Amino acid sequence: MIVTAKARVFPTEDGERVRRALLNIFPTAETAYDGDVLVATARDLDRFREVLRNHRILDSARAVLLRGLSEDGLRFQLNKQAAFVGKVSFVEGGAPLGAIEVLVTDDALEALIDDVAPRTVDGEVP
Repeated sequence: MIVTAKARVFPTEDGERVRRALLNIFPTAETAYDGDVLVATARDLDRFREVLRNHRILDSARAVLLRGLSEDGLRFQLNKQAAFVGKVSFVEGGAPLGAIEVLVTDDALEALIDDVAPRTVDGEVP
């Protein structure tokens, strides 16, 4: 699995804070700049999975992830401000300060979604 998370760093933002937002959700990622875009590359979704469970948002996360599934990978967007404080908030549409754009590539994306955001019964994983 390869996770690529990208966030544009606007002139009004502190690049280190954007980097911290990325690392709060993908702590094992390596980061590098591509122009004004900070790119984080990781090989796991462990912290992301943990945050989804801790904040009890598995059902909504599963819906967003399934909508983001395509032939070239799994795409979704996260709110930068929420990520900065260690939370996951999905963005659909535009975000005032841009969003963290995530692309996950793997041979078994549906199984990955089942692992990261499993189906629940009454909000609990069976």
